[in-house]
Amino acid sequence: MSDHFDLVLGTANAAKARELRELLAPHGFRVQTLADLPDFVDVVEDGETFADNARLKAVQQALHLGAWVMADDSGIEVAALAGRPGVYSARYAGPDATDADNNAKLLAELGDLPSEKRAARYVCHVTLADPQGQVRAEANGECRGRIRTAPVGSNGFGYDPLFEVVEYHRTFGELGSAVKAALSHRGRAVRAIAPQLIALAERGQWLAAAPR
Repeated sequence: MSDHFDLVLGTANAAKARELRELLAPHGFRVQTLADLPDFVDVVEDGETFADNARLKAVQQALHLGAWVMADDSGIEVAALAGRPGVYSARYAGPDATDADNNAKLLAELGDLPSEKRAARYVCHVTLADPQGQVRAEANGECRGRIRTAPVGSNGFGYDPLFEVVEYHRTFGELGSAVKAALSHRGRAVRAIAPQLIALAERGQWLAAAPR
């Protein structure tokens, strides 16, 4: 596929952007992130679901930038906490929380629960919007595991050092990027939406508009 199909990733998070770039690289899209652009809108993520927030980010950035934008919203749901942190994953310990703050709060809430009661899943919803702000493609992905009692590993971001993929006996913080991409919620969501992006491009519906 030609490399003139421009796509903006609706995130300024460097770690998330790196993951998304790697996942999209085989498909020939020329990718920018919000960090590459001088002017983007600060979207209020007040949706009740991951899908709500992904749509908000994709649609508002697409309209503002006049570009094709793919945005995701993702987080972790813990069964023992009735699905929390959920959509509040990035700000679980407060609006300015760091990953370490969020991890510490999650561990405190789980306390000394045994491993069989620490089941969790990472969830990701991705949405593609065109320059007119119309949603053109969506997909979901999830990865099931459990929460360790202490962080292990320095790879990844967010709750990765706590999230253990049971079959591998390793956390996302310990797994390499290639293995994580194969297993992760975000990897699965991007693989699910990629054929939709390619189909739009091949049908000539992809406007080669550069971001404003």
